Formats: sequence, C-alpha cells, structure tokens
Amino acid sequence: MPTPPTSRDVARLAGVSQATVSYALTGRGTISAATREHVLRVAESIGYRPNLAARSMRTRRSGRLAVVTGATLDHQLRLLAGAGEVAEAAGYVMETHTDDDTVAGRSERVRELAASGQYEGILTLVPVLPGVLSDPARTPADGGTPVVAEATFDEQMRTLGDLADARTVEVLVETLVAAGYRRFVHVAGPEQYASARARRDVYLASVARAAADPATPGVVSLGVLGGSWSGEDARRAVADLPDDAPPVAVVAANDFLAAGVLRGAAERGWSAPRDLVVTGWDNFEMSALMMPSLTTVDVDFPEAGRAAMRRLVAAVRGEPRPGPGAPIHRVVWRESTGGDPTAERR
Repeated sequence: MPTPPTSRDVARLAGVSQATVSYALTGRGTISAATREHVLRVAESIGYRPNLAARSMRTRRSGRLAVVTGATLDHQLRLLAGAGEVAEAAGYVMETHTDDDTVAGRSERVRELAASGQYEGILTLVPVLPGVLSDPARTPADGGTPVVAEATFDEQMRTLGDLADARTVEVLVETLVAAGYRRFVHVAGPEQYASARARRDVYLASVARAAADPATPGVVSLGVLGGSWSGEDARRAVADLPDDAPPVAVVAANDFLAAGVLRGAAERGWSAPRDLVVTGWDNFEMSALMMPSLTTVDVDFPEAGRAAMRRLVAAVRGEPRPGPGAPIHRVVWRESTGGDPTAERR
C-alpha cells in the first residue's frame, strides 16, 4: 500500500515551512488568509489527512466540529455534504447531531455540546434561543466554544435565509418580458412557507415594475393562483384562466406545481411553449425528463452548506466572518420556455 502523505509533503509542495502547515490546519499562528487557503488546497489535492488524535494531544484541541440539524431530508443531506467538504479541507472532522426537540429543548442540547469540550465549534442549522449563540465580538481566545447559527431551516424544516431568497424570480420575469411576454400568472405555494411568500412577493414586484416601464407597455398579472404544493391545485388553477389568456407566462413556485400547470394546459388544448411558457423552482430530477423539459431554478444546497461551514471555521479560528460565497440559485432554461430566451440576443 502507498505511504499516506504527511505534513512534510504538504510543506514541500506548498513551498512553506511545517510550522506554516500546522498554523493553516489548526487556525493558529499569524499567517495570511491567502497562505492558509493555499496550504489547504495543496493538502486536499494530495489527500493529506491530519492525525487528529496526535494533534489533540499536542494542542488540547479536538479537531471536531458539530452540526445540529432537524429531520434529515434530501436537501439537508446535500447541504451537510457541502459543509463536510469545507470542514475536512480545513482539517476538522464534522459530526452531525439530529434533534427534533422544541427550540428550548434543542437550545439546551446545544449548550451541553458546547460545554462538553468535545468540539471546537458548533453550527446549528435549525432555530435555537439567542442566548445560546456566541457573541460575534468574542474570539475563541476569550473562552468558550463558538456556536454559530445559520437561518437555514425553521421548526418544520422549511427553508429560510439564503435558501429562501427569491430574487431569481426577478430574472425569470425580466427575461420573459424581454422575450415579448406581457401576460403573467403566478401559481403560489403555501403562505406558511417563507420561500413561497418570497417567490410570490418578488413575482408581484417584478411584474409591477415591468408594467410601469414605458419600454414594456401592456405587462399585466392575471393573478396569483393556487396556494399549496399540490400539482392538482395547479392543474385546476390553469382550468380557471380565461380562454383568451394565451400567450401567457406562468411562474410556478416549484416544479410539482409547474407539472400541474402543464397538465392543465394540455387538457385545455394549450401547449408549451406555443400557447404558454412555464417555469418552476428546485430543479428536481424529473424536471429534465418532462415533455416539454421544464425551465426551473436550481438550488445549490452543497454550496449553502459550504458557506455555512466557512463561517463556523472562521469563528473557531477567530478570523473575520467570510463575505458572501458563490450564488446558490441559477436559472436552468429548458423547452417549457422555448429554451433560453436570451440566447438569440447574445
């Protein structure tokens, strides 16, 4: 079997001292962020894994980070995978704790984890009481285990924060307006979901802005319909549209609703993209296989996890909070809008 790479190999390939490698992996010492990132990239490229047991003996630091989450659904697993990538590249082991208790009960559990001394930092993806969180003005040197909360999921595991950001709806509306569409409909999700409310609100604001623009006269919303995640409700919403609605652009709050829209349209003898164009959200696997394939918004859950873990690692190391990472939402243009409406203009 080949000999595992060592910290000496990392130092040699990175062109730095072993002390610098140690500082990069442990977050200690005075090295620049650029040097730390360079060393971590080299370590990752050769598959170097620090000996956490030996490091703990030397530094009295565990090399372990805890992530507290609720019911582990598919999108959460993808988010955790991204967080794990960043933790591993930074020289830490990430351990996940699933807790379906109340906010108060979960907060007490997080306090226990922080007081146990087993972890150098804790990231919670679900709500806890404010008193559990670390003071951003404090550093690990001040004592205590950093606890960082990301507004990612609520009590019912519904997306919040960056994951619920709906600004990409503006891209959909503006692009379709530029392609010549003047009639719009939104098929909404349930009011109790922050993501559904945000998509509805951005839709209304985007259509209103286009309607007020002298360069795009005649833009109008035919309504906000639906109000559930039921594809059947979306099918019925299309059945209620006036006969003269086409050509119309339908912005659905997720891919299941978009599928219901396409079914309802077919039942009325309408087809996409001839009589209507349809967009969804989430980029489920089925979306690329539909007839027509569905234009939708892809959500990069792994990147959301990476960004959250970068913030925890920075807190553990006493570094400045990282700025915004890569965008986690992007439009995937497919057949339900006739492909990418901007392609001809490029």
